[in-house]
Amino acid sequence: MKDVITIGDAMITLNPSSTGPMKFVNSFERRAGGAEFNFAIGCARLGLETGWISRLGKDEFGQYIRSFARGEGIDTTEVRLEEGYATSLNFKEIQASGAGRTFYYRHPSPTEKMTAENLSADYVQSARLLHITGVFPAVVPENLEVTKRAVQLAKEAGMKVSLDPNIRLKLWTAKRAKDALYPLLKDVDLLLAGEEELEIILGTSDPKEVFARAKELGIEFVAIKKGEEGAIASYRGEVLEVPAVPAQKVVDTVGAGDGFDAGIVYGYLNGWTLEKTMTFAATIGSMVVEVVGDNEGLPVLEDVEQRLGS
Repeated sequence: MKDVITIGDAMITLNPSSTGPMKFVNSFERRAGGAEFNFAIGCARLGLETGWISRLGKDEFGQYIRSFARGEGIDTTEVRLEEGYATSLNFKEIQASGAGRTFYYRHPSPTEKMTAENLSADYVQSARLLHITGVFPAVVPENLEVTKRAVQLAKEAGMKVSLDPNIRLKLWTAKRAKDALYPLLKDVDLLLAGEEELEIILGTSDPKEVFARAKELGIEFVAIKKGEEGAIASYRGEVLEVPAVPAQKVVDTVGAGDGFDAGIVYGYLNGWTLEKTMTFAATIGSMVVEVVGDNEGLPVLEDVEQRLGS
């Protein structure tokens, strides 16, 4: 049995050769990225048996991304290349501080070939946990039905479900995001969200209020990501706030949240304490921002243990 299954698209990420406004950048380097894709890589590098469900264009870029995933040890049985579609692209703009913006070129998306009906129940139910984000249903509206079906299958099999809202307002409005994601919360076991995302979905980011609402909804584990201020989490009646782990040097913040999610899921599936899980996840996040690229900084387990002094 796999440990984790995730569902979502992936893109060719074009990283700038220099910092500053994109209109003044003259060359880019090809990489691969995407929220669910990064999460899958993060889990696989930590040693979790990981599966990924997706659709890519039947082109050179699609072949590259699928091979990349296979090389990381991710099961790509349900990753298919679709004829007549181009693999999605995004161009990154990175400022000297490490902050940046992303410009998407992802329509028509090959993921629109996925339907709730052609989702493999056997594959979805072959893991201990299903991880979903708000990116996949934002790309193509019909993807929400695929997400709902995946969650339904997971719960029927007694699996855990983790959700990172990962709300991208370039892809959909705050209202559409709330309307799509809030109904899913009743089936979510782990909610891993930023403060702004919680404001959109729950109308508050106050930890006490968020934890109380989560308890009402039956959510077992909640982590509120606060960026440079660290994170605060609630699990089995315990509330713990951890500071951000200082990075040696921040060069690219993309992918830090995905790495944090992978760390939380790893600790949760291994039955760790809240403190150990949060420290582990925060350390991964700090390691990611030290490397340029969406997933190049996602560490293997041994590197995290070394950073922690284990």
